[in-house]
Amino acid sequence: MSLGVGPLVRDQRLARVEAVLLAADEPLPPRRIAQAAGLSDAAEARRLVHRLRQLYEQDGTAFQVEEIAGGYQLLTRPEFHPWLRSLRQNQEELRLSAPARETLAIIAYRQPIMRADIEAIRGVQCGEILRVLMEKGLIRIAGRHPSLGRPVLYGTTRKFLQVFGLQDLKDLTGLADQPLPEAPPRPTGS
Repeated sequence: MSLGVGPLVRDQRLARVEAVLLAADEPLPPRRIAQAAGLSDAAEARRLVHRLRQLYEQDGTAFQVEEIAGGYQLLTRPEFHPWLRSLRQNQEELRLSAPARETLAIIAYRQPIMRADIEAIRGVQCGEILRVLMEKGLIRIAGRHPSLGRPVLYGTTRKFLQVFGLQDLKDLTGLADQPLPEAPPRPTGS
């Protein structure tokens, strides 16, 4: 069954993919889109998402499909953000202090990393900042270092990728061009 006539027509499968993306509040991987839209597999979901992207580009809609954090999400185009900002004034925005941004950047580029190494790079204690970043869901405990005491290692989360509009950590730029100071070597021991 087709929904209308013309070059911008969406068949039932494409319309289901569009509905799934509209209803999702986070990026969905192709496998999840396929499940929710009743498609045969992730490859079909990817094909339909790319078709939907083309349709949005052709008809000049306010929407776009972005590939973020290992999935796809339906978003408004940046040129419409000034009009939508007033709707979000009541929602809590993700605001980070300069020390929190610096700590987050160190973790993003050096993960997995121990608190002691973060503090050695920054030159100050950062326990409270790490707690705040974890509460905001931007970092997580990524494991334990094999050194004495098995200290916690920190890494970023999918939410970090989503908030910063990144598909993958490989997409990080800027600071990658400027090397961070080296943390002192950590003893490995029994």
